[in-house]
Parts: sequence; C-alpha cells; structure tokens
Amino acid sequence: MTALTTAAGTVPSHPLLDAARLRLEDHLRHVGPIPWAVPLVRELEAAGLTGRGGGGFPVARKLTVAASAAAATGRVPLVVANGAEGEPASAKDRRLLAHAPHLVLDGLQLAAAAIGADRAHVLVAPAALVAVQAALVERAGVDRVPVEVTVAAERFVAGEESAVVAALEGRPALPGDKLRRVVESGVHGRPTAVQNVETLAHLALIARFGAGWFRSRGTATEPGTALVTVSGALDRPGVVEVAHGTPLRAVLDGAGLRHPAPVLVGGFHGAWLAPHEVGVATFSRASLGGYGAATGAGVLIALPPGVSGMVETARIAAYLAGQSARQCGPCQGGLPRMADVLGRIAAGDRDPRLVAELHRLAGLTAGRGACHHPDGTVRLVRSALRVFGTDLGAIS
Repeated sequence: MTALTTAAGTVPSHPLLDAARLRLEDHLRHVGPIPWAVPLVRELEAAGLTGRGGGGFPVARKLTVAASAAAATGRVPLVVANGAEGEPASAKDRRLLAHAPHLVLDGLQLAAAAIGADRAHVLVAPAALVAVQAALVERAGVDRVPVEVTVAAERFVAGEESAVVAALEGRPALPGDKLRRVVESGVHGRPTAVQNVETLAHLALIARFGAGWFRSRGTATEPGTALVTVSGALDRPGVVEVAHGTPLRAVLDGAGLRHPAPVLVGGFHGAWLAPHEVGVATFSRASLGGYGAATGAGVLIALPPGVSGMVETARIAAYLAGQSARQCGPCQGGLPRMADVLGRIAAGDRDPRLVAELHRLAGLTAGRGACHHPDGTVRLVRSALRVFGTDLGAIS
C-alpha cells in the first residue's frame, strides 16, 4: 500500500492522476503487480465504487449480474473498457488512456478474472488509440485474457451500452431497444460487463490498496474521487481529479474561475446551475440532485462573459438533435422541434408562445425514447429555462 503514499504515510490528493505512468515498467514499480488473488467483487462492494461514465451504477453489482447470467445461460461473459467518450466537452477518458493506459488495462484484466471472462475489449476514441496499442504490446506475457481494440465512432451516442455492443458486433454504433440488459445478453448474446475506462482505473487501485483506502476520499455515501473536465471562463481549463463532496466553487476557483458565472454541470446531457447555486453546491449526486443536475460525465463548463445561456443551450440542443440515432419518435421529431424553438428564441423571437411550446415538447419527449438521449436533452433544456428564463428579453 505504500506505493501510493507519501513519506508521511498520507493518501495522495489525486490517486488516479498521481498513479499515471505511461510505460509498463514504471507503472508496476509505482503501484505494484496485479493482485490476482484479491476477492475483487467483495472489495468493490465494500469500497462503494460506482461507474464513472455517467450512469453511476454500482460496479460490484454489475460484475455479479454478469457472472450470474453466465452461470445461468452457460455463455462465457465478456468485459469491455468503454473509452468512446462521445461527449464533446469531456477529455477525461482520453487523458487517462494517454497517460495511464496500464491502470485501465489492469482493471480490465481484473474484472475479466472476477467474472470468468475469456476475452476483453477496449472501445477507444481515435485520439487514444496509439497509447492503448503501445501499452498492449508491452503487456505481452502479463495479461491473462486477450484484448481486442475497436475504434469508437465519433458521435455522441456511441458510448451508450447498446451502441457499444453494436460496434463490437460490427454494426453501426447506435443505441437499440434491448429485451434483456447488456450485462445479461450483450455482444453476440454473451453477458457483457461494460465499464467506463475511469471506473476500471479506480478498480485497479482498489484491488491493490483496499476499500478503506478508496473511502478515505469523498463522502460516506459517495466515496472516492472522479476525473472532471473543466472549461469555459477559466484560466486553467483541463482535467482535474475531484473528491466527491468538494464544493463546486472550490473546483472552479482551482481552475482559475474569472468571475461568478452560470455553470453547465455534467456535460451536454447535464443541467445549468445559476451562479448563486454554484456557490453552495458540491460535486456529488446528493447535492446536485436538488438542482435537477448530476455529476454525469464529469464536466463543468463556466459560461463565458457576454455569452447568452439560451444561445449556448440552443447551440448544444441543435448538436444533440443532429447526433440522435433517429430510431424513435422523440429523436426523429421531438429533439429537432425543440432545437428549432430554442433557435428562434436565441435569435430574438419574442413570441410569448415559444416558451410554453418548449415546455410542451419537453413533456412529450421525456421518458419516451428508446435510449436516454432524449431525456438528457430535455434535462438540459429545462435547466436553461429555469436558470435563464427570466432573461429572455435580453437576448439579441
């Protein structure tokens, strides 16, 4: 356990970023060998690790379900490291794969061993492909199951679980209706445990240093840290590591917040917070839930001065409408119509019926999609109406 502690024996403030090593030799010297004998699922359950891809599902439970489905069906399970990162405002997964690929691949191998998988996959954004391929070459003789690398489609919905399955089966990376959960019947009908790459990096450290070590950061109900991409009106944008429960204002001040500003929390499927809300909220699901927001994909965007929040929301909504799978009514009709109404408001149309129409369309769209893409877009739009609705008359 001493590999990640200081001379005084304290836990590092940034466990993932401090553990980043590009070369395998340096990585193993820093964090130690892969601890194959650790009872992983039990340790993960004690640690309370949840997925860092946006859904926040308990990792121990997902692995348990995959193993149970494999036992019930006789199909050997698979594990997938999901590094698609289709969220345009996020860079955390690419940063992790570029600087600490072995930490992710250790987690992938440990997860495979825990559920009896005979193969593993990495779905990787093009920008991180070279680092992952180089790391796999170094790991010859270290890994216990073969790893196949697939380049992710560069579209927003490519990281959704059913879209990941489609990509690994050689089909277009689009979400689809599933009669059974991916974890029970995924790639070619095999139980498939899809985990975000950051989740697997945390898993690799928990296996080495234990649940207590992981819980020394964060809160009792939301333990550990998360990688967060910060951008917008900041002097030092980039990827930072944040303990759950940290005040949002502290995160933003640390990145050089220039002035109090509305902040988009959670990415393009996230929600806007007003400046006074940013001043009291913390980076946690419990706190952000009170504002209709969530930690989501680990994104904080401070609105630049002079930029209209409604104009920015209209821009994002138009992008999201264009990124949908167009396989169900809410995506085919609801999202383009919402984007059109928002665009009219942002362009200065003062028809008093437009805001009412947005609320109506949001009600017709939410909860009716084949995937969560429409719901995320509705969340964004509703938050914009809540935070910026009183300023509609100021849009030029």
